[in-house]
Amino acid sequence: MDLDLFDHFGSTSTGGDASSGSSGAVKRSANHSTASSSKKGRLDELDGIEDRVSGKIVETFSAVPEDYIIAPTAVSSTGFEVAEPAKIYPFKLDTFQQEAVNYIERGESVLVAAHTSAGKTAVAEYAIAKSLKNGQRVIYTSPIKALSNQKYRDLQEEFGDVGLMTGDMTINPSATCLIMTTEILRSMLYRGSEVMREVAWVIYDEVHYMRDKERGVVWEESIILLPHKVRFVFLSATIPNAKDFVSWVSKIHHQPCHVVYTDYRPVPLQHYVFPAGADGLFLVVDE
Repeated sequence: MDLDLFDHFGSTSTGGDASSGSSGAVKRSANHSTASSSKKGRLDELDGIEDRVSGKIVETFSAVPEDYIIAPTAVSSTGFEVAEPAKIYPFKLDTFQQEAVNYIERGESVLVAAHTSAGKTAVAEYAIAKSLKNGQRVIYTSPIKALSNQKYRDLQEEFGDVGLMTGDMTINPSATCLIMTTEILRSMLYRGSEVMREVAWVIYDEVHYMRDKERGVVWEESIILLPHKVRFVFLSATIPNAKDFVSWVSKIHHQPCHVVYTDYRPVPLQHYVFPAGADGLFLVVDE
């Protein structure tokens, strides 16, 4: 699957507004069609959500198999409605986080596309908390060992029952939550590891590595080889073809898969140039 062939995921939301609750969020929807929608299952409308207070734009897109019956929603985009949520946050979730948690609480896969430091990890933590609450195992994958080590320290402090598996180190491999590189996950799938029978959720951090010409096949194979009962949380700041990606996941695993995208950048991005012979720096990018 050549991900470079797909179009960039962008905003196409138009149409009338409708209030959606006390949080000040507005949902807008527009019909969106693709030439291959009949082959990939039903591709739902692209929804735009704009927070009146912050001005942050959140977009959602869903790929659902035609004969799949959607379960009733457990939470709304404006907050929790379940009696006992898997995790209580010490802060108010942003709209995109609430939308993603909604899908996880409903037991459906989601891709969260947001800029660096926007808060994608909070969504992953909810999937981990949900697995721990239900007595199920969860796997958190990252592209490099250093990031796996960092996530192990962070999640071990948060949840306690966390293990680490990299090529260099193995800590508590019987833990409910396992942190590992994507290569380790693929190796476990090749071997038919018994662990996979107990896994309910798999989190792919930096899933845009799937576009890497040399290592991308590791992500593709591991996603394909995982059992259909597994649900996914994909995290990325730069994936350019989110709709095509979730449509592919939905097709091969016969399950709903959703995109939650926000253009909000909490950490400003500034690029300067210092031309030879010039007097000082020149700001060329300010986002």
